[in-house]
Amino acid sequence: MIKPFLAGERVYLRPVQKSDYETIHTVTQDSEIRRLTGTQDFLTYAKIERAYEAFALEKNRFDLMIVLKENDQIIGDLALLDIDYLNRTSSVRIAIHQEEYMGNGYGTEALSLILNHAFMSLNIRRVGLNVYAFNARAISSYQKLGFRQEGIIRGEIFSNGEYHDNILMGVFAEEFFTAKQERGKNDDLH
Repeated sequence: MIKPFLAGERVYLRPVQKSDYETIHTVTQDSEIRRLTGTQDFLTYAKIERAYEAFALEKNRFDLMIVLKENDQIIGDLALLDIDYLNRTSSVRIAIHQEEYMGNGYGTEALSLILNHAFMSLNIRRVGLNVYAFNARAISSYQKLGFRQEGIIRGEIFSNGEYHDNILMGVFAEEFFTAKQERGKNDDLH
C-alpha cells in the first residue's frame, strides 16, 4: 500500500503513481466520465504518462488518487492545481471513476480533505472550480462544501447534441469551515 497523503473516515488521498496511469487511461475512455468532466480530446496512454510526469515537476499542484480505506481500491482522482501562493488562490478538479461510487459522499469527503489541506496547511483563501450545468450531483456536493456560483459561461461545451453552460464556483476558507460546521450538526456529508 502507498502511504496516504490525507486520510478521512472512508477514503484517503495518495499521490498518483506510474502504476495508476493505466487506471486513468481506462477511465478517460468511459463516455460518461468524459461527458461529466468535459474531456473531448482522445487521451492515449502515452499522453497520460507525459502529462502526469510533467505535473509531478510542477510546484503549484497536487495530483492525488481517491482510495477506499476498507480495501485500498482506487475510486477516483482529484487535483488541487493553479496554486497561487501570492494571491492565496487555487482551483480543484475531481472525478469519481465508476457510477457505483457516485452519489455516496466519497467525492464530497475527498474534496473536504483537500480543501481542508489547502486552507489550513497551504494558507489558501479561495478555491475555484468549474462544473457543467447538467451535473446536478456534483453541484450539490460542491454546495455542501460551501461553494457558491460565481458565474456562468453560457453554452461553452457541446455534448450529446446540445450546448451546455459551464458554471464557475468558488469557496473561501471561512465559507468552507462554516459549511463544515453545519454538516457536523446535520451529519449530511453523504
